[in-house]
Amino acid sequence: MTISRVRWSAASVLLLLLATACAPQGGDDNADVSGQPEVSHPADAVVFRMTSVGGFGMPSTLASYIPSISVYGDGRVISQGPTTLIYPGPALPNLQVHTIDTVEVAKLLESARTAGVNGTVDFGTPTIADATSTRFTVRGANGVEQIEVFALAEASDGVGGLTADQRAARSRLRAFVESLTSESGPLAPAPGGGAQSYAPTVVAAVTEPYGDQGGDQPEMAWRGPTLPGEKLGGGNGPGCVTVTGDALRTLLADAADATAATPWISDGKRWMVRLRPLLPDESACGDLVADD
Repeated sequence: MTISRVRWSAASVLLLLLATACAPQGGDDNADVSGQPEVSHPADAVVFRMTSVGGFGMPSTLASYIPSISVYGDGRVISQGPTTLIYPGPALPNLQVHTIDTVEVAKLLESARTAGVNGTVDFGTPTIADATSTRFTVRGANGVEQIEVFALAEASDGVGGLTADQRAARSRLRAFVESLTSESGPLAPAPGGGAQSYAPTVVAAVTEPYGDQGGDQPEMAWRGPTLPGEKLGGGNGPGCVTVTGDALRTLLADAADATAATPWISDGKRWMVRLRPLLPDESACGDLVADD
């Protein structure tokens, strides 16, 4: 009897060790899914982003696109604020920042995946031309997931080229997008955390030779790094320089008196300049085209 008990105990220990070795380890029990604790993300890591890509426009305009919404690991939300309908518009875009609770960040990621931002949903390709694609990026326990949906906003329910399932999937995704701007939606500011103007530490100046696209506009001296700067996306792309420190403070003061159509004079030449504040996960001109 004694020997029998000793052998049974040894077998039990062996089974316990095997079960422990085969059990999930690490972060699998800390996933961004319903009923589980939220994953801890680096403060400046993008956990959700929605932006437009593609379409037609001036190269400098396409290169200086700003994401509609960027959500970071610490709960910061940077989005495009209201824009003026007056032409020409301001030289600097109206970016705003507010904060949401980290619990709401986890809910946002779950809602995004439920809406189809997980790479498993077929959204189809509608028969529509000259439209942009909406790119969604989600970061969670499974890494970074990214999808692009062509003509999400432009394609109405009656457009051709889509099946009933694809139309339903697009409808769910559009409803999710609409919820992002709701006062009670997943991006609603935390108590006492209303929107403020985003103060960049780096601004990229995306440049092209100035043609007649701006009409008769007052010129302004460019007091930053010499334009046009490095080429983006190859030899035919626009130029780009980054402005920081004291030069950035000077640029921001000058930009307050400029417009999006102002001819900037650098080294005796006229330049069309798109001022693009860099976001917390960006640091150089190359970041503007890294994901294109």
